[in-house]
Amino acid sequence: MTTGILYIVATPIGNLNDITLRAIEVLKQVDVIAAEDTRHSKKLLEHYGIDTRLMAVHDHNENDRIQSLLGVLQGGASVALISDAGTPLISDPGFRVVRAMQQAGIEVVAIPGPCAAIAALSIAGLPTDRFLFVGFLPAKQKARQVALEALSAEQGTLVFYESPKRIVSALEDVALVLGEVRVVSVVKEITKAFETVKTGSVQEALAWLAEDERHRRGEFVLLVQGAPAHSGAVIDASTLRALGLASEYMPLKKACALVSELTGLPKNALYEASLAQNKG
Repeated sequence: MTTGILYIVATPIGNLNDITLRAIEVLKQVDVIAAEDTRHSKKLLEHYGIDTRLMAVHDHNENDRIQSLLGVLQGGASVALISDAGTPLISDPGFRVVRAMQQAGIEVVAIPGPCAAIAALSIAGLPTDRFLFVGFLPAKQKARQVALEALSAEQGTLVFYESPKRIVSALEDVALVLGEVRVVSVVKEITKAFETVKTGSVQEALAWLAEDERHRRGEFVLLVQGAPAHSGAVIDASTLRALGLASEYMPLKKACALVSELTGLPKNALYEASLAQNKG
């Protein structure tokens, strides 16, 4: 018996017109639509006159649904997997389903379309030749700072999703850990009526958020310019010793800034050298 196909279908982020003709066709033709929130997805489906049977597949039941979906697909029926908005699996459930279907020999086909991270990159005005999608930062301040510290030497543009409740605290931690001179772009409500892009220094972004409560509403993509590349700076043993001594009395980032002022060596090069020495 021929098995069905699992389609991974991107849906609009906000503007319902952003769905592709192919996505509409697939959603109409499949036997089952596996949706993250069936109540939310019904609005989109009703808008396009799609009455395909819905099945809820989300973080809390994904493992349990795998066998049900596998049975449907092995029986010859096809399934479309959608999330609440955008491209499934990008900071959304679905990874376990896709992996299980592939391991079972089920064909998985992408129906591409909207993705908030890619849309934000295209309008942020930051370098796009290399970027790192991180998803959501930790909710707790200490864990968030640790996560940012681990990303401090990354030279590609950093892309985060952030909630309106934490956008200010996230930017404050970016300033603390990565430095106030980093260029950031705050992109909110992509494809919606109040889509806004604010690009500038961290402090400029924080000032913009503070000036109007409405600026802090909506769904955010936060982009942070990557660390500047250093020019192969040679860091000798005496400099490393000085860096080690300084870091005993202050955080490593501040120690790197101090030694950078004294030696003229790039802060990022000093930071990377310190990490490498500690690992050794």
